[in-house]
Amino acid sequence: MCRQSAMVCQVESVLAVPQPGAGLVERLGQLPDPRGRRGRRHTMMSVLLIAAAAVVAGARSYAAIGQWAKNAPQAALARVNARVLPVFGFRVPPSGATIRRVIALVCPGGLADLTGADPATAESVAVDGKAAKGSRHDATPAAHLLAAITDNGHVISQIRIPDKTNEITCFADLLRPFDLTGKVVTADALHTQRGHARFLVEDKRAHFVFTVKKNQPTLYQRLRTLPWDHVTVTHYDRGAGHGRKETRVLKALTVDDLDFPHVHQVARLTRHSTRIKTGKQTRETVYLITSLTSQQASPDRLQRLARSQWIIENRLHYVRDVTFAEDASQVRTGHGPENMATLRSLAINCFREAGSTNIAEAIRHVSYHPFTRPLDLLGIA
Repeated sequence: MCRQSAMVCQVESVLAVPQPGAGLVERLGQLPDPRGRRGRRHTMMSVLLIAAAAVVAGARSYAAIGQWAKNAPQAALARVNARVLPVFGFRVPPSGATIRRVIALVCPGGLADLTGADPATAESVAVDGKAAKGSRHDATPAAHLLAAITDNGHVISQIRIPDKTNEITCFADLLRPFDLTGKVVTADALHTQRGHARFLVEDKRAHFVFTVKKNQPTLYQRLRTLPWDHVTVTHYDRGAGHGRKETRVLKALTVDDLDFPHVHQVARLTRHSTRIKTGKQTRETVYLITSLTSQQASPDRLQRLARSQWIIENRLHYVRDVTFAEDASQVRTGHGPENMATLRSLAINCFREAGSTNIAEAIRHVSYHPFTRPLDLLGIA
């Protein structure tokens, strides 16, 4: 069974069936078609490839994907193996209704895992969630999506948080299919949970760097009272961006008596920020706990790992919201919200693999040749 869908699924994750160097077509070939056998005119593969190419070209909705398919030339339809009319030998694209139906039905866990990046070469993996605000409808809450991304900005996978629950219950399900041996998983204070620490270290043979805030009052108070004034292991870092100058000071301590499993180091990170325009100064102090020993992670590395948590906000959530207008999308039914988000993540991965650092600029470049460049980026011959 898929970890996100009630239907029988033939694949649990991209790593469940090892395929070194497998292309998108080979990976998507492992997905089962959720439609009934009768009445199928277009293969699920051709519909998904059309949807992926249209999103790479900048499509933000079902209507835009359908418009891309309707205007696609025969050469483009041949590359995605669109249906051929037997008498005329002419290829016809799926209708907008067919595209909508397939995206709303296809297994979201399989699609996310099979189109995501392999974390094998990553140093760290950041986990965080966001709501697709436009998917809210009447009494139905917005789809809440929990995603994982590598330190170089490649999306690994995502799952939809079931209604009436939260991200904590889905943390292990998101990461379970992947080999995280030796990787460092970072997460915000919501995921500073003892169960998460045991899962990562004992089950996945990974490490963690968690933020501690006042949602863990006993642990937070314990960290506050440590002898930070006497710590000599300190790292300073300065930077500027987003209209402010910032100085970050990190102090690290080795501990062996903290009431939290597998913690070997704790750190205090103090951020001094100055707004360039107004000169307003602010100071923020956060605490970190990690399973990395002082030999495995110096203060310099701890600070870099702490900052890597922001990658998922800056390089995934922000891009999907601003460039792809995800929060404005009113895709609401079935698995539509999470599968459309997966297609956007696939597009982001393709652009990053091609060396693009500005996704909006990359989409504009692709849009000048919307029926060839997207297919080239996706590796569809």
